[in-house]
Amino acid sequence: MTLTTSTRPEAAVPPATRSRRPGWRNPRLLLGMLLVAGSVVLGARLLAAADDTVGVWAVARDLPAGATVDVADLERRQIRFPDEETADGYLSSRDAVPVGATLNRAVSAGELLPRSAFAQGAGPALVEVPVSVVSDDLPATVRQGSVVDVWVTPKVSAVGQTRAKAVPVLTDVVVVAVPRTSDSLAPQTTRQVIVGVPAARADDLGTALGGMSEGRVVIARKG
Repeated sequence: MTLTTSTRPEAAVPPATRSRRPGWRNPRLLLGMLLVAGSVVLGARLLAAADDTVGVWAVARDLPAGATVDVADLERRQIRFPDEETADGYLSSRDAVPVGATLNRAVSAGELLPRSAFAQGAGPALVEVPVSVVSDDLPATVRQGSVVDVWVTPKVSAVGQTRAKAVPVLTDVVVVAVPRTSDSLAPQTTRQVIVGVPAARADDLGTALGGMSEGRVVIARKG
């Protein structure tokens, strides 16, 4: 018995290749580096733009001309101005509010406080006059800086057939202060309001005070 063996040609085995790291000239690597660099530049510009704001004071409530500005009347805002000169036109939040500073014009709530709105110098000379008024005759909205008229209603409502009328004894005067009430639990029936009368009108105080002593005082807020 004869054994025969068949020989088959072995399949060709491809040579082994090693993976190579992409070189710096690889287009995909270059594209990735450009994207990373672009992101860094864009992020830096965004951060720079975000920091390009200035802290300034804005008015928290309406303030009339002649009002004394206090820190409690202001709130801080971060604003981006077109240039430094424009920013310098407003009171920076880093600056202290001048003590006793008064306004030469009305400023609305939410408005940035311009330096030009401050009255130059000490402002007009005022004579401070205390006015006692029943709480019901004093609007709750009256506060420092409010512009008011002081009216007097005669104690006698009618004389004969003529009905008595209230008359203004002080007009367009600025409220200098509204002292706080005491902490007593008893109800406050009378409040004191201090108004500033221009020195040029001081001669009218005699008539005004005399009228207030003869009737019921009512304060009307105008601004």
